[in-house]
Formats: sequence, C-alpha cells, structure tokens
Amino acid sequence: MSVSLEDLAARLTALEDIEAIRQLKARYLRCCDLKMVDELRETFLSGPVHIEYQNFPLFTDREDFLKVYEEMACQEGVYDIHHASNAEIELTGPDTAKGKWSLNFRTILMASRAVTHLAVEYDDVYRKQDGRWLIAESRSRVTSMMTEIIGEDGTPKFVAWGDLPEMETEAG
Repeated sequence: MSVSLEDLAARLTALEDIEAIRQLKARYLRCCDLKMVDELRETFLSGPVHIEYQNFPLFTDREDFLKVYEEMACQEGVYDIHHASNAEIELTGPDTAKGKWSLNFRTILMASRAVTHLAVEYDDVYRKQDGRWLIAESRSRVTSMMTEIIGEDGTPKFVAWGDLPEMETEAG
C-alpha cells in the first residue's frame, strides 16, 4: 500500500482538527463548571451563533447567552459538573465540522439543598476562524433527569424523575 506525502499530511491535519475540537468542547465545559465567563465567551464565534438548549430561549448572540448563564449559574451556592463523552466528530469541510456528545450533568443548589442529575445529548456545529475552532451552533436535549432534595439529616428524597417540563411561552 502506497500513501503519498500529501495524503499523510491531509490525514494528520484531520486528526489535529478533530483533537482541537475535542479540546474546545472540554474548555467550554470546564469554563461552565468554573464560572469562567470571559473564557467561555472565547469558545463561541464572535458573530451570529445558534444556541438552542432545551427549556431555554433560542440565542443567536453569544452575549445574550452569557448574560443568562451568568444570572443562573454564577451565583453563590450553585455548583455545576459537566462531563461529556461519546464524541462523534465529523469534518464537513476544511473549516467546518459537526459533533455529537453525551453529557452527564449535575447541578447542586445549596440554598434549596437540591441536586439535579441530567443526561443530555449535544449536537454542535464548529467553524474554524482565524485558525481556531469555535462553536457556531449548539443544540441540546435532555434524555433523562432526576432531582433529589437532601434533608437536614442528610437523607435524600427523590422528587422528580423523567423528562423536564416544556418551557412555557408568553402566549401561554
């Protein structure tokens, strides 16, 4: 089997791009957990984006998304844990790619003594801009959830199982 130097270079570039996208997603998740808003901003395209997370409004601007993120997640007593796996990354062009990820998510709310566990599926679109891979689109849907309330004595009480309720719209 003969492989040309050009073919090897193309294959190496593809592997480097896929690894860069893995690192981008890891950086995004770590920034969410550690409440690193400025660094989180840098994981998205600076122009129009499409962020569509179940039970949240559609965001077409990263600053609007970051504002809601800060209001919800960057509060005293709110701790999040994002662990993604099962990556499927496909290069769709020299500067475009798509990816699927499974997310194991926990949020701990100290004030209400609640822990919510979510299983989430992400579908992302990435674009390379100025030599860097960035998130252009991100969609997620919850596939299962469980919430537990921790009693004063430390005993957990499971209070919710199954799907999240659909988000209400202003129309009703």
